[in-house]
Amino acid sequence: MNMRRYTRTGVFAAATLLAGLTIGAAPATATAEGAECAEARAKVDRLEGRITPNACAFMKRQIVFGEAPSLQTYLDIFDEEASLWEAGGKPQRGHEVIGASISNSLRLVPDLRYRGTNVVADGAVMMFGQQNTATLKGRKVSYPQIARNVLGDDGKTIQARRYYDRYELVQVLPEPQRPRPLFAGIADPARPGPRGAVPDRFHAQDIPARLAAWNSGDAAALAARTGNAKLAGPGLDRSLTTQEGKTAYLQRLFENADVEFKAGQVAFGRTTTYIEWHGTTAGPKGTGIPFGIVERLGPKGEWELYFDTLPVIADENEIRGLFKALAS
Repeated sequence: MNMRRYTRTGVFAAATLLAGLTIGAAPATATAEGAECAEARAKVDRLEGRITPNACAFMKRQIVFGEAPSLQTYLDIFDEEASLWEAGGKPQRGHEVIGASISNSLRLVPDLRYRGTNVVADGAVMMFGQQNTATLKGRKVSYPQIARNVLGDDGKTIQARRYYDRYELVQVLPEPQRPRPLFAGIADPARPGPRGAVPDRFHAQDIPARLAAWNSGDAAALAARTGNAKLAGPGLDRSLTTQEGKTAYLQRLFENADVEFKAGQVAFGRTTTYIEWHGTTAGPKGTGIPFGIVERLGPKGEWELYFDTLPVIADENEIRGLFKALAS
C-alpha cells in the first residue's frame, strides 16, 4: 500500500530546520572523555561525549533504577514538572502522572532490569542506550531501548522520550492473538551485493537532507548513506548488510507509515552519533498517531534504528487488547 497519498506539509527549508533544531556541541575530543563520572562509566558498555556534572548525576540515577526499579528510584530521575513521551502515546506531565505510569508498568513486569549499552552525553542532552529484560507470561524477553533526555542543571530530566518496540513484549502471546509483524519476510538477498564505502561521519549540516529523506519516504537515499555498514532495527532477527535488504526494510515501513517528522535532539560522541526524529504518522491504523525514530550511527558506521512498530500495525483498541492479554 503506497502511503504517499496522505497529505504532508512539505519539506522545510534548510535554514528553518537548523534554526529550530537543538543540537549538542561538536563531536567531543578524547580529552573530554577522560575519567569523568567513573562510577557510571564502569556500568555502561560505551560512554562518549561532553560529560558535564548534570549528565553524570543523571546517569547515576538512571543506572540505579535499572538495577533496582521502584517508584521512588524512577521519580528520582525526573524534575517535578517533567514531561515524558512513551512509545505510541501522548506526553505525560508531572510526578503524579509519570509515577502512576511506572507503577502500572512494574506491576506488569516486576522483574524489569536493564544495563546501559551505548551512551552519549552531550551536555544537557542524554541518549542512554539500554538493554531491557523482563518476564512476561513466564517467558524472558530482552529488547533494546533509547532513553532520550533533556536535563536541568541538577541532572533531573526536564523532557524525556523513550524509543523501543513494544512488539517485543506482545510476542509472548500466541500467534493468533497478535498482529503480523511489520517486517515479516524482510532479509538480505541470498547473494551479497557489492561492498560499498564505509560512510563518512554524520555532521549537523547533514540534518536537513536526512529529514527530507525521511519525510518523503526516500528509502534509497536513507540506505545509500550507510555503504556496507550493517543495519539493525525492530523486527530483524539479524542485521541487514546489503543495499537491497536495507532499502526493502525502509520501503516496508513507508508503505505502512506516512511519517511527518521534525528534527529532534542530536548527541555527538567521539565515534557515535544519535539523531532523533519525532512527529506523527498516518496509515491503515489511523492518522495523526504520535511516532518517532532514533538513529544511532556507530564507530564503524553501523546503523541502528529504534522505534515502536505497534502503532503502525494496530490501532489503540487493538493495542489495549494486547496489553490486557499480557496482564491477564
